[in-house]
Amino acid sequence: MKHLTPREAFEFLHSTPQALMVDCRSEMEYLFVGHPAGALHVSWNDGPDWEVNPHFVGQVKKVAGTNHAHRPIILICRSGNRSIEAGEALERCGFTDVYNVLHGFEGDLDENHHRGSKNGWRYEGLPWEQV
Repeated sequence: MKHLTPREAFEFLHSTPQALMVDCRSEMEYLFVGHPAGALHVSWNDGPDWEVNPHFVGQVKKVAGTNHAHRPIILICRSGNRSIEAGEALERCGFTDVYNVLHGFEGDLDENHHRGSKNGWRYEGLPWEQV
């Protein structure tokens, strides 16, 4: 798995049209916190019990389409941790071009335990939307 900063991921998406961004946060995070513009949603784990989605790999295969194993998949979560686990699962199942977005959508915690003030997709001012 390769790692990209949010800006590198944004640039990669624009220079690699076949690349697919998958937001692997919970449905509530995706809908109410916002998500990168154009990102597809497939939860790695979700409430209420936060169990790993046993269908994650199959759902990513479905949205990635034919030749999914070689299609570049960029994973993003809140801070860049869940997306690493999700990426490792994809690689174990044959995906060969997997990327993790460092610092995720909301970024690392600051000294006041808040996100969004140090790094991350939104902090970088990259395009995002909220449903």
